[in-house]
Amino acid sequence: MKDVARMILEKGMIIGEDIFNYQNELIIPKDTEVDEKVIKKLERHSIICVPVKEEIDFATTHFEKVRLSKEFQTFQLTYNNCMPIYAKIMNGFVSTGIWKSTSQLKDIYVKITGCARTGEALLDYLYNMLPREDSMTHAHCLNSALIAGVFGTWWGLSGEDTMQLIQCGFFYDIGKLKLPQDLLWKSEKLTDVEYTKLKTHTMLGFDLLKDQPEISEPIIKATLMHHERCDGSGYPSKLRGGKIDVFAKYIAVIDAYEAMTSARTYRQPLNPFQVIENFEREGYEKYDKDILQPILYHLAATQLGFMVRLSNDDEAKIKAINKDNLSRPLLERADGSLFNLATKPDLTITAIF
Repeated sequence: MKDVARMILEKGMIIGEDIFNYQNELIIPKDTEVDEKVIKKLERHSIICVPVKEEIDFATTHFEKVRLSKEFQTFQLTYNNCMPIYAKIMNGFVSTGIWKSTSQLKDIYVKITGCARTGEALLDYLYNMLPREDSMTHAHCLNSALIAGVFGTWWGLSGEDTMQLIQCGFFYDIGKLKLPQDLLWKSEKLTDVEYTKLKTHTMLGFDLLKDQPEISEPIIKATLMHHERCDGSGYPSKLRGGKIDVFAKYIAVIDAYEAMTSARTYRQPLNPFQVIENFEREGYEKYDKDILQPILYHLAATQLGFMVRLSNDDEAKIKAINKDNLSRPLLERADGSLFNLATKPDLTITAIF
């Protein structure tokens, strides 16, 4: 909402609050559309300034409200200013094979994260970003580095390890810059030949990083192993559990989370409970449970108190989180009655607001 002088009110604006005259009598109720009669009435009662609704006041979901906020606008501007700098740095590295820009990456990280008051706000802002098609690979890695700072805190990592994880985020998919973009972002299912070629990005990245003096071992291993899975179903070496470097395990979760929460040409970003449900469906076999669980719990817990819309169009408030079924919380209806979404397998959360 914003206050607008009566003299510059425009027809079609919506009054944001009940307006009273100097005798405390209601003269214009909230949600009234401004027309000539409203303006004349305000003039008769000598009302100088009135509150009117802004676009954000008409937003229905949590993420719509975030997208329309002034804080997000500042974040978006900073992010978009930093993106071409990041892309130029990484493209230059791929073409020359010489890395000397670690301090520049840190500066980019500090500038962007400085626009978010909390880690939760940063995740909300990233959820609302719409990368250009010509920068999607770069956006995937930049976003992963930003997410790494939040998740590193949730994992209770030291400052040094969190910074190491952030650096892993910047680099781990760099091998994709050596592959055709139409292969990387193809909306249809890849053929077996295409998928085999896509999987080479881990080795391409490893070969690029392995002899760089400024690149640490955890970054190199995360680049090579971030598609390995604890059940041995990953690539390139089908490693299991303890054979996978811990930073690669962290990045595996970050990589999957970023992919699910970013817009694609063929789908909208998934909301937090849809992300959690996807991880729960197969995650505890493929990902390290001790690494995955804290992230899923934090994602669920940050939604407490929000309203949700269900697949049957009912609306309810998130009252409590089910620790054994994080994607299906305890909900409270408008009449105060509670129901457990875990007992309603036919229902899903389609929106959060």
